[in-house]
Amino acid sequence: MDLNALYDELITDDRYQRKGQLARTLVHTPDLRVVIIALARDRTIAEHHASATVTIHCLSGHLRLQLPDRQVELVAGNLLALGADLSHDVHALQDSVFVLTLGAS
Repeated sequence: MDLNALYDELITDDRYQRKGQLARTLVHTPDLRVVIIALARDRTIAEHHASATVTIHCLSGHLRLQLPDRQVELVAGNLLALGADLSHDVHALQDSVFVLTLGAS
């Protein structure tokens, strides 16, 4: 997969332009899911948790995640792993694109 081409598709999509958020599932199998997400500046994905271990790989922009005990900031090239059932939100400090990988739950 060409993540750069997907990045360009997401940020130019009318739905992203209207809502400030757009996601596309790249892989969906019983034991793995990979999603690319574009999130506009000042948009937040509300607090949630996944029942499996996840990674968040920031491709562009600047993200801030609020965890139960701390904040973590990610910029392009950063990768963060979160354990299963760890509550967090995702806030875009800049227009951002990231890849979310979810393991089996």
